[in-house]
Amino acid sequence: MYDVLVGIDNADDGRATAQGDAIADLPARADAVTAHLCHVFRDNPEGASVHQIAAVRRAREALEDAGVDCVHYEASGDPADELLAAATDIDADAICVSGRKRRPSGKAVFGSVTQDVILGADVPVIAVPAPSEP
Repeated sequence: MYDVLVGIDNADDGRATAQGDAIADLPARADAVTAHLCHVFRDNPEGASVHQIAAVRRAREALEDAGVDCVHYEASGDPADELLAAATDIDADAICVSGRKRRPSGKAVFGSVTQDVILGADVPVIAVPAPSEP
């Protein structure tokens, strides 16, 4: 069994679908992969669930269409820290993230969850590029 933690941001369904497609394209039998779809809430006063996030649903649809099993995982706090903790919690074999398209100066000023995950992970990180705008 191959467990992949998929960190999904709620801001972009296109990135989530691209992540789902990337996991479905891994060189393993689809039924040997479990995708742990993770959304980290920074602030969640209404108690929303990972199941309510549209981007999570899009990733799940892409994965299930390819025959990949999906499990939902949610956390609250700093996204990079929580994704790294979740990867440890589920004993992930890899982490899949997708960053926004930014210039290097934007990353320096605003930080980057993708960069922090790549630098802090003890397992391989699959960085899926954001899809091109039509």
